Amino acid sequence: MTLRPARRSHAPNAAPSPTEIHQQGPGPAVVAAQAAAAVAVLLLLLVIVRLPWAGDLGMHAATVQRLRHDLVEPGNPLVDADTPSPYYSPWMLVLGCVARVSRLSVFVVLRLGALAGLGLLVSGVWRYVRTLDGHRAAPALALLSLLFLWGTALFNWSGFYGLNSLALTVSYPSVFALGLAFHLWAWLGRAVRRDAGWGTWLGLGALWAVILLCHQFSGVVASLGAAATLLAARPGRGTWLRLGGGAAVGLGVLLLWPYYDFFALSGAGDGLEAVHRPLYADLLGRYWLVLLGVVALGVRWRRDRWDPLVLFFGLGVVVVAAGGLSGHYSWGRALPAALIPAQLAAALEAVAAGRRAVRAGWACALGAALAVGAWTQAGTVGYVVPRGDLPEAVAEKYRQPWAGYHWITPWVKYGDVVMARAGRPARQIPAYGAYTVAPGYPDFFLPDEGRREEAVRRYFAEGASGRERGEILRAYGVRWVVAGEWAGARGGGLREVARGPGGQVLYAVVG
Repeated sequence: MTLRPARRSHAPNAAPSPTEIHQQGPGPAVVAAQAAAAVAVLLLLLVIVRLPWAGDLGMHAATVQRLRHDLVEPGNPLVDADTPSPYYSPWMLVLGCVARVSRLSVFVVLRLGALAGLGLLVSGVWRYVRTLDGHRAAPALALLSLLFLWGTALFNWSGFYGLNSLALTVSYPSVFALGLAFHLWAWLGRAVRRDAGWGTWLGLGALWAVILLCHQFSGVVASLGAAATLLAARPGRGTWLRLGGGAAVGLGVLLLWPYYDFFALSGAGDGLEAVHRPLYADLLGRYWLVLLGVVALGVRWRRDRWDPLVLFFGLGVVVVAAGGLSGHYSWGRALPAALIPAQLAAALEAVAAGRRAVRAGWACALGAALAVGAWTQAGTVGYVVPRGDLPEAVAEKYRQPWAGYHWITPWVKYGDVVMARAGRPARQIPAYGAYTVAPGYPDFFLPDEGRREEAVRRYFAEGASGRERGEILRAYGVRWVVAGEWAGARGGGLREVARGPGGQVLYAVVG
């Protein structure tokens, strides 16, 4: 059974109106789409219970740790320094307050944040899609397309919302910000159509600023989507005036945010570009299923030159292409601004195409693409089902999450400084309240970041003397060292205290 559009037409094969659909009840295809979307959401809810560790989870846990101890001057989240940080966003402030008042574990608070973020994302997709098409199946198909319509090369990154990536980043501020972005677009579209008053527009401006503060890259995507919505609506002079008032409120919020200088982020430098260069690798392998949506966008463009999804896609492509050509690889974080409209267009064409045969063709093509995408990301099931219980073909797709450093917490207390190598140790240890000598992530606001990184390299260098190592430990107030089996630990003023996974050893500084 093919999915049918919700709008009235006088053609012989016209779909029923929304009222008629309501009277008839949902058909089997609608129920199937909604059930599949519900299963995907249920899987993500079960993932939240486990909260698999990968990527930037340690940074966000460390941020909540600092805020639960000091809401006013939390300092740097990773190292013992009094510097601002862009991770102190409105959403992290809320979670820090929850942690402070409830005294719940930071990881429990992050799970609560993940539930809120996922709820915002799912409800935001539903609201926004309803502004584009009233068919019962449209929101469910849209959600499935956003999760599965990617490529066959698995790709995980904050702000990218494929099922596997979302499972690992669902507790991040990027998910919360993207959920707010969908609500922003839905609210903005209704405000333009209904000629909303000043209060609505001022609220939209404040919401736009909150999104930018919570996750700057998702804020760029939100801004491009908002621009497309406005261009498609072609509002009158009065609306533009109220829009200006809302933009002024948003800029005021950005200027007044006390935890970091939002506008200083524009000078982040070359380090940010190097981190984001991989975003431009293997584009075809990661996104080739989205080509179905590009075709759908072409169909929509033929029907309406001012289609909001077409405009949204065009703006996203321009920004991403400009970043690749100019070497500003961080602009690749705007890729969702090209992916979202294409994925939504592919879903909506299955219910919006005029003739029954065309709708059937789109439904079959979309179903096949979603099946390929779902199989590519089938390893996500491993985050809720023991690997030994998975079919062999699925188990091969599963990627083991990181092991944490909870094993050091009986000895390492909040605020202690730990000497740890770059990479996972430096990224994870601050999640438990300790500091590291050098930050595990690039930190634009930390003036001595390079000196700290050099100190860590010198400390673990094979030819370093005991005296040099001791001077480094004293300079940064180090009380603990985390390393593997390491010759430098012998005779270096260290005492072995505990052993953890992967051959890691915790040493106390005794000299």
